[in-house]
Amino acid sequence: AKQSIRMTADRLLVVPSKELGERKSRSGIVIPATANVSKRLVWADVVALGPTVRNVEPDDRVLFSPDSGFEVEIRGEEYLILRERDIHAVASERVDGRTGLYL
Repeated sequence: AKQSIRMTADRLLVVPSKELGERKSRSGIVIPATANVSKRLVWADVVALGPTVRNVEPDDRVLFSPDSGFEVEIRGEEYLILRERDIHAVASERVDGRTGLYL
């Protein structure tokens, strides 16, 4: 039987963007996923939130360090579980002339 997933406390369930894997530089050079890029943050899309998360909403994009969080597979899909404090920035829809990026 399938069970629903409910996050607890300040946890976020996110889908990491494809940039965690192989990527290309501006000049077209392929950078493998195993290359050590120490201080590079990555984006993820928020799927679910715990009840005490205050600054993030579902469908926001969040910026975080790939070293933080835990990987989990749910129904064959790869996700990450992060704490709200691991989030460095939130990108959401632009509303009423705002930028849509909150640091």
